[in-house]
Amino acid sequence: MFAALINGWIDTKNLKFQPRMADIESLNEWAASSLLDISKMSFNRYFGLSEKYRMLSSGAALGRGCGPILIGRSKLNDSTIQHSSVALPGWWTTAHLLFSIFYPETGQKQFMEFNKIEDAVLNGEVDAGVIIHENRFTFEDKGLVRIMDLGEAWENKTQMPIPLGGIFANNSLPEEIQIQVEDLIRESILFARAHSEVVMPYVRQYAQEMDEEVMKNHINLYVNDYSLDLGAEGHSAISQLKNMFL
Repeated sequence: MFAALINGWIDTKNLKFQPRMADIESLNEWAASSLLDISKMSFNRYFGLSEKYRMLSSGAALGRGCGPILIGRSKLNDSTIQHSSVALPGWWTTAHLLFSIFYPETGQKQFMEFNKIEDAVLNGEVDAGVIIHENRFTFEDKGLVRIMDLGEAWENKTQMPIPLGGIFANNSLPEEIQIQVEDLIRESILFARAHSEVVMPYVRQYAQEMDEEVMKNHINLYVNDYSLDLGAEGHSAISQLKNMFL
């Protein structure tokens, strides 16, 4: 989404961008301190910081069939999960919010970086874990099983796409700059769609999972039409999730 914008492959006019790479929970924590002008964060984190940030209509991770998945070494029933240790990718992640909606009684939660959860389940450090990002494409190859697709459960409950994360502008930025960034992110996504051969080397630098097919599946799933513009359905889904957060 951001390759063309960061690398100057589109005209950013008077704006220059300096990227800061971090896992989603670090970004969520930084957002509370207003560390960055423009930041990705989980919607779960944004709901508590909405007075400090403007949600941009471009750059969001929102869709169907892309939600967090609860996995284990074996299939566990709901009653067992309530008394099991579960790894989660951060307190402020939407994954944690969804897990809390469907498993409100689970008390043994352990929070860790998202890319460590598969191994924590495999090694028996925890009984189960909630995975996000590209791990949805790899867990079965490692012998782990799906206990619940939390995104699918959300879709069945609400008939809405699942809002995972978005791009937010700090309200300290002038409104015209916020709007300009929103437009530039959209332009950057369109560039990537039209010039994948230019963008993919940049993607490979930061991919946690280096398998080419996994990278492409990840992009096709998470960078979609909602990323270009949330639209009425996207905003409605976010409002519905916020009501559950409150």
